[in-house]
Amino acid sequence: MPLSSVPARLTLLALFSATTFYCLYKSRRLRHLKLPLYHKPTLPNTRGKILFVSQTGTSKSLAQRLHQLLAANDLAFDLVDPKDYEPEDLPKETLVLIVASTWEDGKPPPSANFFATWLAESAKDFRVDSLLLSRCKFSIFGVGSRAYGATFNAIARDFAEQMRALGATEMLPLCEGDVDTGDIDGVFDPWCAKVIRYLKGDVLENGGVFESSVGGECNPQNLEDSGEDSDEEDGMESEIVDLEDIAGKAPSRKSVSVVETNGKFDGKKEMVTPVIRANLEKQGYKVIGSHSGVKICRWTKSQLRGRGGCYKHSFYGIESHRCMEATPSLACANKCVFCWRHHTNPVGKSWQWRMDDPIEIVNSAIDLHINMIKQMKGVPGVTLERLSEGLSPRHCALSLVGEPIMYPEINTLIDELHKRQISTFLVTNAQFPEKIKLLKPVTQLYVSVDAATKDALKAIDRPLFGDFWERFIDSLTALKEKEQRTVYRLTLVKGWNTDEVDAYSKLFSVGKPDFVEIKGVTYCGSSATSKLTMENVPWHADVKAFSEALALKSLGEYEVACEHAHSCCVLLAKTEKFKIDGQWYTWIDYEKFHDLVASGRSFTSRDYMAATPSWAVYGAEEGGFDPGQLRYRKERHHKLNR
Repeated sequence: MPLSSVPARLTLLALFSATTFYCLYKSRRLRHLKLPLYHKPTLPNTRGKILFVSQTGTSKSLAQRLHQLLAANDLAFDLVDPKDYEPEDLPKETLVLIVASTWEDGKPPPSANFFATWLAESAKDFRVDSLLLSRCKFSIFGVGSRAYGATFNAIARDFAEQMRALGATEMLPLCEGDVDTGDIDGVFDPWCAKVIRYLKGDVLENGGVFESSVGGECNPQNLEDSGEDSDEEDGMESEIVDLEDIAGKAPSRKSVSVVETNGKFDGKKEMVTPVIRANLEKQGYKVIGSHSGVKICRWTKSQLRGRGGCYKHSFYGIESHRCMEATPSLACANKCVFCWRHHTNPVGKSWQWRMDDPIEIVNSAIDLHINMIKQMKGVPGVTLERLSEGLSPRHCALSLVGEPIMYPEINTLIDELHKRQISTFLVTNAQFPEKIKLLKPVTQLYVSVDAATKDALKAIDRPLFGDFWERFIDSLTALKEKEQRTVYRLTLVKGWNTDEVDAYSKLFSVGKPDFVEIKGVTYCGSSATSKLTMENVPWHADVKAFSEALALKSLGEYEVACEHAHSCCVLLAKTEKFKIDGQWYTWIDYEKFHDLVASGRSFTSRDYMAATPSWAVYGAEEGGFDPGQLRYRKERHHKLNR
């Protein structure tokens, strides 16, 4: 063999080896994903499939409803969880309906990971037949929240694009429901009706043409006789909506209202849609105007009956029967997994709604609260003295639901409360640091510190902001500049954040709060937007152990000061400020606070502190229960094993 031919042969050999390696690599990857390399002849499945892509149950429940509707119309479909479905069977399908939610960062819930990967890889791989799904007709309903911006219904959109790329025929264009309008049913039910009409051939006979959804609507054209337009106009109100499967927000046309203000139409939308209002009212909220609310707390009722107050009574001397729970903003920038408000409130990154007058909000809140107190007249244990006191509220917990500092006139509202000798306990979710800096003095300012690391905070709070961690840290830093009483509020969730003692202790130096409240999570029940169970609820002993460990980490800067066993809550206090000669001063002199506010002078948290009674101190045999109250224990009847 001539030497001159050696390089050429080596080049061919190298090229062949590289090609062989690439093909082997691709074939191994494809075998792992179970991808077909070509369109194999398959026998069609005569029954349709309904796939639900759901994390916490909303998409699943919608799919179940669709399944029942189809069965009632003699349409044969199987309800399928994608984790139990073999994607290689997709080319056999003739009819596929998908109800899909988007989870974190535009990704599918874990149960649909393999199905989503298979579909994405198939659509991209040049060796997969572009007519792989040519016998399949499909339609997709996306469940999301526009507040998450670009990832709104990302999975539903990806599925639709990928199935079209593989030759599937879209029966009806993608329909997108926005959970934050509170009217998923009002969009989903008409879509179901259109699916049924399509499958029965009605739409084709009438020559209807469907257009893609905009803002959570799916409207057919040329269907004057269908009657569906009127259904959508009227709005199909539902029972309490479990707003779970997250992804983004922007107003649908149905949530926008043109409001007349001073003779001019401002065109801004209502924060509280009729459906959201109905759902909140079913939970006991009294909705004020277009964006505020008030609700009577169970501890208010309890202390009216002389059966004990809440942990704020034990820690700070709040009179629970004279406390009003309210908010000037039902909207929030988080969707926390432990939120016990059932996520019927809207979400948003900024104020984008029409705005009510702060004085009117305060007037209405007090009036509604008083009316609820009056309804306690005649309830066993309620004395005329306590009822009379309850009719004159002296405290306001601005923590009902949502994010109160989003309200642009929050400072005016705070001033109005203080003018009426009503103290203010304001809670913020640590996503609006600039608002914290601009906030006027409140009696006590809370920041929710739901996790101590970036990944944990993202998993627990499910924030809308992409820079949520930076906003969180900036909020804690802004807290440090406040001269009045400040609090870190920690909610312990077993399996989520109970092992973060070291990380939490490092955050103490960022905000240097006066107090740290550590409370066990309240179980929300099956309607909450998470998979939390009673297994995630810590015992009071767990909360105490965590609190003691955290105090120990602070090297004496904080000590465990108080507890309220009934609320599964413990208080750490800054030792140097609030422990004088062995006596704790965590309570508040409310009259002194109002005098200081009225004076216009600057003042600090030291200037209005008061001595803590012995029964509220950590380790006392009362466990934080006021001995002046009468403890009431419910009888619990448990079934005996027979």
